[in-house]
Amino acid sequence: MSTMLCVTVDNHLTDEDRGFLATYDPRAFPPVAVTVDLVILTVREGELCVLLIRRGEPPQRGRWALPGGFVGPDETLDAAAGRELVEETGIRAGAHLEQLATFGDPRRDPRMRVVSVAYLALVPDLPTPVAGTDASEARYQPVAELAGASGALAFDHDRILAEGVERARARLEYTGLATTFLDEPFTIADLRRVYETVWGVPLHAANFRRKVLSTPGFVEPTGEKLATGRGWAELYRRGTTAHLHPAIPRPSAS
Repeated sequence: MSTMLCVTVDNHLTDEDRGFLATYDPRAFPPVAVTVDLVILTVREGELCVLLIRRGEPPQRGRWALPGGFVGPDETLDAAAGRELVEETGIRAGAHLEQLATFGDPRRDPRMRVVSVAYLALVPDLPTPVAGTDASEARYQPVAELAGASGALAFDHDRILAEGVERARARLEYTGLATTFLDEPFTIADLRRVYETVWGVPLHAANFRRKVLSTPGFVEPTGEKLATGRGWAELYRRGTTAHLHPAIPRPSAS
């Protein structure tokens, strides 16, 4: 059994490790860069939208893309994601970011081999973006206008966006995230419209109401009602549960 210790993040190196590293030449391997790309989704004017920037520098200058950029030599991935988002769009959503997936096709970037770690956030009430650094513009774009349009975004960002949207839609099945897009109190119909917007499919009103009210801790009645013109609708507030059980399954889009 070998007594050699592995190099760990706390740098507990053996003499053997130090001897090896003294002669180690990283230039013996092809260079690989690491970037972060961010799928920032929100609901604006009744549509699921994604935050995009227009590239201000080559390659693919002038094309719309997801915010992102290269990870600095002394940065963590999370720190780079938050920094790039602020620098390129002025948006601070670091607390909402979660890692989505890693994309490493050898030909995804014409400059060199670039591996990108994608991040996702589905956040209500985002401010108007302000372009900065190497982004010439920044805006929210309805996802429906980009879906199915191959090559709509720079690099492989169409694929990254598609995976981000799918993850966000799945999150609504098992979390109470949809309620954060509503002012309290709200009606079940208000909540249903959030689901329809994010999922991109119409929902049966009675079935949706039954599923919501049969999920413990999802919403809580306020005891008040709202006049709708066709009767009275009960009002609700956000529940206390973060994870829905049973989940609310997403219907097929077909």
